[in-house]
Amino acid sequence: MKVVIVEDEITASDQLTFLLNAIDPNIEVLKVLDSVKATIDYFSGTHEASLIFMDIHLADGISFEIFEQVKIETPIVFTTAYDQYAIKAFKVNSIDYLLKPIDEDELSEAIQKFKNSADAEGSLNNQIHGMLQLLQAKTKPHKTTYLVLHRDDLIPIKTENIAYFYIDTGVVKAITSENKVYNIDKKLEDIEDELNPEVFNRVNRQFIINRNAIENIKQYFNGKLIVNISPVSKERIVVSKAKATGFKKWVDL
Repeated sequence: MKVVIVEDEITASDQLTFLLNAIDPNIEVLKVLDSVKATIDYFSGTHEASLIFMDIHLADGISFEIFEQVKIETPIVFTTAYDQYAIKAFKVNSIDYLLKPIDEDELSEAIQKFKNSADAEGSLNNQIHGMLQLLQAKTKPHKTTYLVLHRDDLIPIKTENIAYFYIDTGVVKAITSENKVYNIDKKLEDIEDELNPEVFNRVNRQFIINRNAIENIKQYFNGKLIVNISPVSKERIVVSKAKATGFKKWVDL
C-alpha cells in the first residue's frame, strides 16, 4: 500500500509514519505534504497513492480548501487534534477520521476498513461532496444565553460574560468575568456542544474555558500545560500533552 501524508507538524508525520510501518512494513509513505498549496500541486499531477492521511488544519489554511482546487479520487483518512464539529461531519458522511494523538489500534482499524471497503474509492466523491455541503450549510446558532436559577429568580447570563465552566462535586458551575458563580443544570458535554468552539475550549474533563479569560499559559512536566485564567480558579487547570498542541493552536487563532 502506498500512502501520502498531509501534515504540517514534523513530529506528527514522523509518528504516523512510524505507526504505519509498525502495523504493516509493506506500507510505503510516498510523500509528506505540509500545506494546502503543496497538496494541490502534488495531486494536480499523476500519483500512485492508494490512501491519504490528511490533517484538517494546515500551515496555510484548512484542508477542505484543497477539494475546491483539485479533484482527489483517492480515499482519505482525516486527522484532527480538536475539531469536534469536523469530527461530527465526518461521522455523518461516513468519512474515516483519527483523533490526535493517533492511537495505533485505531489506525490499524482504519487501514483494515479501507482494505475491506471494495467501493471506498467509488464512494469518495459523494462523501467529499456531502461533507462540503454540510460544512458550507448554515450551522445551528451557538448558545448566547443561559437562564439560571439564583435564589428565587431566573437570571439570563450571557455566554460572552462567562469566564469558564467547571464540574464541582458533580455539579456544573459557570463563573462569570465578575467572579459570580451560578449552577448550570446541564452536563458539561452538552454545554460543550452548544458553545462557539472559537471562543470556548474543553481543555480537560473538568473545565471549559473562555479564550478571553486566559491570563497566561505555563509549561508543565511531560509536555503538559497549566492555564491561568481570570477570575482565578481554585483548581489547577492542566492541559494534557495529547491536547497541548491543539490547545495552543486554538489560542493562537
